[in-house]
Amino acid sequence: MQTLSDLPALRAAVQALKSDGKPLVLVPTMGALHDGHMALVEEARRHGRHVVVSIFVNPKQFGPNEDLDAYPRREAKDAQMLGAAGVDILWMPTVAVMYPAGFATNVSVTGVSDGLDGAARPGHFNGVATVVLKLFNQVQPDVAIFGEKDYQQLAVIRRMNSDMDNDIEIVGMPTQRAEDGLALSSRNAYLSEAERKAALALPRALGEAKRQMEKGASIASATEKARILLENHGFGPIDYVTLCDAETLEEMTVLDRPARLLGAAKLGKTRLIDNIAVAPVR
Repeated sequence: MQTLSDLPALRAAVQALKSDGKPLVLVPTMGALHDGHMALVEEARRHGRHVVVSIFVNPKQFGPNEDLDAYPRREAKDAQMLGAAGVDILWMPTVAVMYPAGFATNVSVTGVSDGLDGAARPGHFNGVATVVLKLFNQVQPDVAIFGEKDYQQLAVIRRMNSDMDNDIEIVGMPTQRAEDGLALSSRNAYLSEAERKAALALPRALGEAKRQMEKGASIASATEKARILLENHGFGPIDYVTLCDAETLEEMTVLDRPARLLGAAKLGKTRLIDNIAVAPVR
């Protein structure tokens, strides 16, 4: 595996890989890799012969009061895991490489980014769209793999990719979970032992709300019960528990088409997100 942080070297290495005409797949990450990330790498192998993984903790997607400085970083261990998984290139640009002096461009994707985390974290998805478009331009992949745990992020990237006429296939990977059901996340490392147990209330609350809605309960009633369950397990503030159109992310009041139930809330100092698909009531 080649570990690169210089853009000309990356472009030369990518050109050499793509010379055989086989698909190249990109897996963008912020590092602190876990089994969920490695599942993305495994999925990448099914979509192409060559795999590039990027690790870049993107300062543009962190707000002023968020955890940029504390975000877990363990590049040596990450590199070891990726090398063992057969990754061809590990792309680890510095902030100076990604945003050189005088950098003045901001990518904004409206619509799908407006509510949910877009409302709770102003500017977050501008940072996401900007860095992902740069990664696409740097790596020139045929396919890019993203996890569905960050479902709104995936929707933003799909919209941006389409709007910018990129000839890149975007693949969404189902959320990877621990045996007890908690969505795998680098931020889970922040949780104390007691918080880790309490965190299970998030997937359980969403699952119970899904069951209620698919049986005909009102969306308002089901989501309110989910909020109460989260509060009873120590979550707060709760940013949202919302049912949205699975494609547009418009909030729904009637379950008449494929939907996604999304939740985000703080547990102690850790902000957790999760989502599940909800089938329309026939």
